[in-house]
Amino acid sequence: MIFDSHCHPQMEQYDKDREEMLKRAREAGVLMICVGTDLETSKKGIELAQKNDGMWATVGLHPNDITDGFDVMAYHNMLLDSKVVAIGEVGLDYYRTPEPGKQKKQKEFFEQFIDLAQKTKKPLILHFRDSSKGSSGRVHKDAIKILDSRFKIQNSGLCGVAHSFTGNMDDAKKYLDLGFCLGFNGILTFTKQYDDVVKYIPLDRILLETDAPFLSPEPYRGKRNEPAYVVEVAKKIAELKNESLEKVIEQTTNNCKKLFKLV
Repeated sequence: MIFDSHCHPQMEQYDKDREEMLKRAREAGVLMICVGTDLETSKKGIELAQKNDGMWATVGLHPNDITDGFDVMAYHNMLLDSKVVAIGEVGLDYYRTPEPGKQKKQKEFFEQFIDLAQKTKKPLILHFRDSSKGSSGRVHKDAIKILDSRFKIQNSGLCGVAHSFTGNMDDAKKYLDLGFCLGFNGILTFTKQYDDVVKYIPLDRILLETDAPFLSPEPYRGKRNEPAYVVEVAKKIAELKNESLEKVIEQTTNNCKKLFKLV
């Protein structure tokens, strides 16, 4: 078995062939976390997970989907479902939301989700994306500051994963110090930018992901991504860490089971 820790099989990109896509994933031995990005996709993710063995769901609000209203109880109630294993994806995105006022709102919502994670003892799936190359690192500085502050206030022992990690080595170390894992996807297969980070991070702190239907790995670039392609990410990590593919798959699968309390 191999674990895709972050995918969106409930999204409309799969409406025409969802069952066929899921069959390919099952045949490839893929377990998956179906990640919500707003109330609707969170609800659909739970419904899909309830129908499929080897699939679990999360509830979250992508920072680019934030509106003025935030029904915290709606998310809290969904977290009570036995198939829901995490809160996410939540966080900060300065790439598509460059306006300072909207970024302030993202921070406020992010803090509320951290509080919700504390109350429900659920891990967090974090989304952080910078605005441009010229400001590289700012979103991670802001995120780490918020996380560090909330952790100290709550003394909570919160945990989770920085999904689709795109920070630098210093950012990686800070997330690790806070107790978070780092998630890597197909980006590794078409850029060398994060090679040194992957080589540095202990294998027991790495999660595999696809972010399907987005970010297709080589050799599927330009096509819709699928959870079955997560093995391509595992192959790249095995290459970078000079480990066997079997060891990478076994360890990262165990990492997911431990983080999401599936053991």
